[in-house]
Amino acid sequence: MGFKRGIQWVGILCCAGLTALSAAARPTAKLSLKSASALVLDQATGQPLIEKQAGAVQPIASLTKLMTAMVLLDAQLDPREMLTITRDDMDMLRHSKSRLPVGTRLPREQALLLALLASENRAAHALGRTFPGGLTAFVEAMNAKAKALGLEETKFEDPTGLSAGNVASAHDLARIMDAAYRYPEIRDFSTRPETTIQAGRRSIQFPNTNALVRNPRWNIGLSKTGYIEEAGRCLVMQAMLANRPVLIILLDSWGKYSRLGDANRIKSWLESKLGSKG
Repeated sequence: MGFKRGIQWVGILCCAGLTALSAAARPTAKLSLKSASALVLDQATGQPLIEKQAGAVQPIASLTKLMTAMVLLDAQLDPREMLTITRDDMDMLRHSKSRLPVGTRLPREQALLLALLASENRAAHALGRTFPGGLTAFVEAMNAKAKALGLEETKFEDPTGLSAGNVASAHDLARIMDAAYRYPEIRDFSTRPETTIQAGRRSIQFPNTNALVRNPRWNIGLSKTGYIEEAGRCLVMQAMLANRPVLIILLDSWGKYSRLGDANRIKSWLESKLGSKG
């Protein structure tokens, strides 16, 4: 069974509560998650292992940047071309802080690294702004890519995720993740523990927004966090758990650290129920 067929199964098996579904094991013990919406899939088969309100369509915040990265890489623009962060890249919607000063010059490839690793909104906006045709063309390309992936419930309004109009379901995010995982740059950039850039005479260090990439107990192949008030705290990861590749989607988690707690609970639960460790 391929991944696409597996996703169709998820839609059939979706339920209101939290469900564990596995051909290898049908555990009966309850798993308590703090995230309002959750989905864990076996990436190789598309088989759902855990799901909770996985069909709910909701804002996805900076998880958006996975689509931003795919659209940018599909365009095959010069990764070494220098971009300049301008006042146009400042967040005038939510007035969020940034450690990337206006006037910073950096290669397009480094802007993509900051967008994925540090969830840098100014870097993501600059990538869209400098796209051929500008920001409007970039957002159109994002929605065209979503349509090409068969995402019927996904919509994008900006490349950063600051807009609450960027929405998707956990089901659709699983498809986005599976597609993004095929890009070596996304796998690499999103899982680096940290990076340092030179801004004028200053060296600025940016840690990965997902602390689990620095945890030796985890084997993570793709990662992205997100947060705006409407979306809550979100986390998606591709990881090896119980000796199998899985896709983990956690949306609208209510506490600052609860998405990480949910990920660790999922890891322990699956490894316990499936009888092996990844």
